[in-house]
Amino acid sequence: MKGQEQGGRDLRLDFFRGLALWFIFVNHIPANQFAWLTSRNYGLSDASEVFVFISGYTSAMVYAKVYARSGWGLAAAKVLDRCWTLYLTYIFLFIGFTAQVAYTTRAFDNPLFAEEMGIGSFFADPAVALVQALLLKFRPANLDILPLYIVLLLVVPLLLPVLVRRPMQLLAASGGLYVLTRHFGWNLPTYPEGGEWFFNPFAWQFQFVLGAVLQRFPDATAALTRPRLPALLLAAAYVAASLLLALSWQIASLGAFMPPRLGEVLYPISKTDLDPLRLVHFLALAYLVLQVARPDSAWLHSRLLAPVVLCGRQSLHVFCLGIFLSFAGQTVLVQVNGSLFAQFAVTIIGITAMILTARVLTWYQSAGRPPRPAAPALEDSGA
Repeated sequence: MKGQEQGGRDLRLDFFRGLALWFIFVNHIPANQFAWLTSRNYGLSDASEVFVFISGYTSAMVYAKVYARSGWGLAAAKVLDRCWTLYLTYIFLFIGFTAQVAYTTRAFDNPLFAEEMGIGSFFADPAVALVQALLLKFRPANLDILPLYIVLLLVVPLLLPVLVRRPMQLLAASGGLYVLTRHFGWNLPTYPEGGEWFFNPFAWQFQFVLGAVLQRFPDATAALTRPRLPALLLAAAYVAASLLLALSWQIASLGAFMPPRLGEVLYPISKTDLDPLRLVHFLALAYLVLQVARPDSAWLHSRLLAPVVLCGRQSLHVFCLGIFLSFAGQTVLVQVNGSLFAQFAVTIIGITAMILTARVLTWYQSAGRPPRPAAPALEDSGA
């Protein structure tokens, strides 16, 4: 197939995961006008929904295959091994990022960096904060999605038998937990006391399971690429309405036309608890995108888009690098030069560094390695 590598790797997963990582990097730089090029400002959902959905999809694709071939024990071991890798990565990321923020705070004598990045409590009591970080309860800003991924992946061994045999029942149970979570306000605590997880795992598990279950129905996934006029019109209408709503938050003249009663009904549109409006927006947008992003789409092999695909394949390393680069970019814009040209330079240099890192990692992983039977790579499949 043109848009699908020999062996069945779906380039759409790598492309949209890579694009999500670029968007996350750009959006993590405050006062960066080039964030207007990302999806966050044009709808109710953003790159987080894309990342979690693809993570669920690829988890099912990789571990259900291991489960079917080698049994539950090996599949569970593979999942736990991946969780351990992610956990160690998070601890490294926490220590490195905290050191980066602390050094920057001291170098520029600007305590606002520490407060804005959420590490003020670390300096108040480093020993307790470090223990809480090991428990995934203390997290600087911008690191929230990795602990969410770890927790969701930890549950995969328990879900695998149901996912393989009765996926729709799993989706129903996941939906029930999502509804109960939103009704009763369930969430996990964070440190310092009184806080909650920014990405509520009891709510966001539904996005993860939705991706996993959809992977189990390839015929249904293929059917979504075939346009149906009523569905297209409904999805387009919802995406357009979401666009107007999102723009009304940024453009005062447009916000003045929004009826006050509308705000009373819609708000708050919680990202923490995966508000249904965000969920529906993601589904509507995904349906529209699938009309032009099919497994055999030739544009997926475009040389212009190859760097995005490459970053998607090295998602974990690129995500970690993006965390450091986004704060470095913020430091430059706040302390050195905040001009539009500086914002452009910071954005381009950061994305270029991510691409080069992905290229080096891909070269290193493939150097001297004999050809393998094609399969989604367990090491960095996003699962």
